[in-house]
Amino acid sequence: MVAQGSTALENPSGIVTHFGYENDTPSAENPAVPQMVPPNPATWTEAQKTEPDKNTYLVLRGASGPDGSYDYGSHFVFQGHEGAATVAGKKQGYITRVNLDADHLHRVTLMATQDSNGQPLATIDGSTWDPWAQRLIFTTESTSNPTYAATATYPSTVEDVSGALGRGGYEGVQKDSAANLWIVEDIGGPNKQGTPARQPNSFVYRYVPAASGDLHHGKLQALQVLNDAGQPITFESQAALQAPDEVALHTYGKSFDTRWVTVHDTAVDGATPFNANFAAKAAHATPFKRPENGNFRPGIGFREFFFDETGDTNATSPENDTAGGWGSIMKLVQSSPSADTGKLTMFYKGDMAHSGFDNVTFLSKNRITFVEDAGDTLHTQRNALDSGYVFDVSRDNYAGAQPDRWLAEGRDPSATLDSGNGGFGKNDSDNELTGVHVSDGDPRPTGILGAKVPHLFTAGWRWFYTEQHGDNRLYEVIAAPRVTGGGDSGSEDDNGDSNGG
Repeated sequence: MVAQGSTALENPSGIVTHFGYENDTPSAENPAVPQMVPPNPATWTEAQKTEPDKNTYLVLRGASGPDGSYDYGSHFVFQGHEGAATVAGKKQGYITRVNLDADHLHRVTLMATQDSNGQPLATIDGSTWDPWAQRLIFTTESTSNPTYAATATYPSTVEDVSGALGRGGYEGVQKDSAANLWIVEDIGGPNKQGTPARQPNSFVYRYVPAASGDLHHGKLQALQVLNDAGQPITFESQAALQAPDEVALHTYGKSFDTRWVTVHDTAVDGATPFNANFAAKAAHATPFKRPENGNFRPGIGFREFFFDETGDTNATSPENDTAGGWGSIMKLVQSSPSADTGKLTMFYKGDMAHSGFDNVTFLSKNRITFVEDAGDTLHTQRNALDSGYVFDVSRDNYAGAQPDRWLAEGRDPSATLDSGNGGFGKNDSDNELTGVHVSDGDPRPTGILGAKVPHLFTAGWRWFYTEQHGDNRLYEVIAAPRVTGGGDSGSEDDNGDSNGG
């Protein structure tokens, strides 16, 4: 374990005091410490948990912090926080840096609580590093809140870049080798005809900067998928229960032509923040059932992009087996990351035991892990909590096959307490797997995720994930000790999969 919710920040500010808590409810014993566990039934409440989310690992030389006399080392994991208490009518989000080289007192640094205009940060979900802009990109999963670009230096300067990137239910965000930014959205759609089935309402975007690293001038595009008749699959065409377009998308063996459609261009439309979801619908782009995150297959020139659909997360959805209700994994293939057209296929169709996929990372060239965020309702319905699974992307698809499970998360003590008490009206209940991230921390353009094949546990490659909600623990996965004479040696023919993949 690298850090947990109760880890104190080295430089607290206001109610922002700990890695996973804000001090909106001080403890009776020490008002400087948030109430992490309800003391007794008479004061049955607890502090706001901040749910540290997507992790970004970077190796940065010469980093500094609030203690001018301390050597902060060079290995850091950055994250935004998805939960927040309200201060003066606004949610108080923040950005932290976990120092893998530091002692306990300097382990977690508060990087920012406000943007360059003095506004409190919104709650944050996704993150990635843009080496051309020399900025961390943070998404807020809201059409009402900014998309942020933040310096990785202390203290971080955070600016709103949604005049070019737009505002949406943005979650997953990745760079490609052409300096484009790929964004995956998570906005649940309306229920269909009074059922738990949801209308697809979330898009896959590509931001094409006017120049590499320019986060203020460029085009935002959305992915459009064409049906067998050559017509766009749209929000409207997937409105009905068992809509033919939606069923076709979730059928093994079917392949669909795709193209990118421009939904906003700063050279034409200006740089006022805009609702990207509305713009994508107006451009007849194709929405999916909550495609929360995606990753490029590494080492092949950013030509294959895998993204998930979380789905309806309800065992009673009539579209579970036919139209993506259990969720899915989609595979987009293009000739290059900047290509205007491509091909989309369904790589995996979820089922009750493998559902609600959210975060994703490649472990090697051919091994990818997706982790679940099935939610409390589906947890209860299937009597099983979230797990992490590994898929082999050298296969065409997973028809008739299932992935390997590497983690069954369970429920930690704090999440158990929250689950039994409705989160005390402010916090989530069951634990969720999030922030799964494999990287060697290379901050150069040649080091972005997907540029190099990961070799886990060697050459600086590291693997992190967060047990979100409850105790909010950030873990690093480390290699098991090798047994002398063991046969798990792998081979070069495994295409980079011999190191833990």
